[in-house]
Amino acid sequence: MNYRFLLPALVLLLSLGCKEQPSKAKETWRTKKLALENQVHNQLLDVEKEQGWQLLFDGSTLDGWHLYNNADSTRLSAWEVKDGTLYCNATNETKVHGDLVTDDSFENFELEFDWKIAVRGNSGVFINVQESRDIPTAYQSGPEYQLLDPMHMDNKIADKRPGTLWGFAPQSETVEANPSGQWNNSRIIQKDGAIEFYLNGKLTAKEDFTTATWKQKVGQTNFANYPQFGQATQGKLALQNWYFEVWFRNMKIREL
Repeated sequence: MNYRFLLPALVLLLSLGCKEQPSKAKETWRTKKLALENQVHNQLLDVEKEQGWQLLFDGSTLDGWHLYNNADSTRLSAWEVKDGTLYCNATNETKVHGDLVTDDSFENFELEFDWKIAVRGNSGVFINVQESRDIPTAYQSGPEYQLLDPMHMDNKIADKRPGTLWGFAPQSETVEANPSGQWNNSRIIQKDGAIEFYLNGKLTAKEDFTTATWKQKVGQTNFANYPQFGQATQGKLALQNWYFEVWFRNMKIREL
């Protein structure tokens, strides 16, 4: 065998193999990029429909929502549909401002949604909201799932971090929210008054609103000034309008 030609041949084969790898990596990257660009939002899969999921936001209208204590108000409100998201235009002072509330009430449920928020933004989702002229704001009855940008100063306060039951306890598992401009995924489960909060797949809060311990916790906070706060295990959902732009999508719920 003539070994003079063997070494160059091996070098050529190795170089060809090395050249193929970046091409495959680039192809994989392009596939993922296309998949992300072509994601479909605010729609349910057939299997989700079979599991009982219902959309709370259809991606096109504010049907099923109204401002707290103001049933016929969404047309001029800070809440609007923008690029397939449910968007709070919180900085526009010409708009009618207020928390956005579901028309329907829920008791035993699983709620899932995606959200992102402005830089240093602060917002929340209230559950078990009791809508009444005797209760001026949603937060006076509904406990809050905290939404928070990592750059907000409250991110350093344990019981006000994202995913917490605001004002009551630190995160059960430590997790950071994605920064402004990036989407987060949240889940809220309530069954017979017991709740679980999740942020980006991690459990962040647990509580049972039917216990004496919960009532004692409320009594030790400023919420003790609001007689209806945290008393109900059934009510409406509300999205907070709190000075900062916030976006929601893929909001779905099912009864448990």
